[in-house]
Amino acid sequence: MRTRITGLLGIRYPIVQGGLHFLALPELCGAVSNAGALGQLTAASFQTPEELREAIDRTRSLTDKPFGVNFSMGHRSLDGHLTAALEAGVRIYSFTGGNPEPMLKRLAGRDVCTMVLVAAVRQAQKAESLGVDAVIAVGFEGGGHIGRDDVTTLVLVPRVVDAIRIPVLASGGIGDARGFAAALALGAEGIEMGTRFVATRESPAHPAYKQALVEALETDTVIIERSIGRPGRALRGPWPERILALEKEGVAAEALLPLISGQVNRRAAREGDLEQGFVWAGQVTGLIQGVPTVAELIDGMVRGARGIIGGVNDLFDLNQGTRGAARSQ
Repeated sequence: MRTRITGLLGIRYPIVQGGLHFLALPELCGAVSNAGALGQLTAASFQTPEELREAIDRTRSLTDKPFGVNFSMGHRSLDGHLTAALEAGVRIYSFTGGNPEPMLKRLAGRDVCTMVLVAAVRQAQKAESLGVDAVIAVGFEGGGHIGRDDVTTLVLVPRVVDAIRIPVLASGGIGDARGFAAALALGAEGIEMGTRFVATRESPAHPAYKQALVEALETDTVIIERSIGRPGRALRGPWPERILALEKEGVAAEALLPLISGQVNRRAAREGDLEQGFVWAGQVTGLIQGVPTVAELIDGMVRGARGIIGGVNDLFDLNQGTRGAARSQ
């Protein structure tokens, strides 16, 4: 496949693995890159810059293909992590949440590629003005932190495509060949997936998390953290319900923070305690039917999308239509 995204990132297929806190580690990142897509490490998953540097080295031992490092803004200062990634020669950087401008300024003038996750047209236009190479437009269906405007992927992606000149990746609600083909039809030049990559064999997510994604329906997610201005979609469960109850009561942010900390998320995502923690998940859970290898997932999506697009083209085959009309006479 050839789009501006494949050329920009140096990958075979325009598919990007999202930044998954505590999960976007070398084994998953390397598997995604080896399958022809773009794997990513998540800087915030590592306590120190040295740990990130070790993860970068480990990833390079697993793949000779391009991979990136994701920076989730707002958790804590990641300046040292950015320095470590630059010193290690990482070329691809993505930014999610918060304000990426200070870090983008540090990357200005360097031979690197930058992508920013956006959830609104105005954010995409701002990112373009800051000189990023591509944006990832995430719709309301997505897992993890999403936008405040509740705009779906089906509407957001073409709005963003029409508003900027740089390439757009679609994100949110995409987990199979149909979503991939649909994103391309909307004008996106690639896709980003998070939740779907959690339910793969190479993912370090706890088996209980993976099984919960397989069993969940599209209605089994809830949006938490709206009251503090950073809405995020999580898998329904006792802990998210507790958070929602407190938010409904109008408790202060300080009372919520211990319940939504990274360690509480890690307890569920990595240790499997879904009763005493929470995990992020998009509405794409309704489409997850199994836990394939990364290569099986990507290969199936690419082959399936090719077939879907070819089938749609057949619907508009004018010669075929003429032959049909002639036979009917």
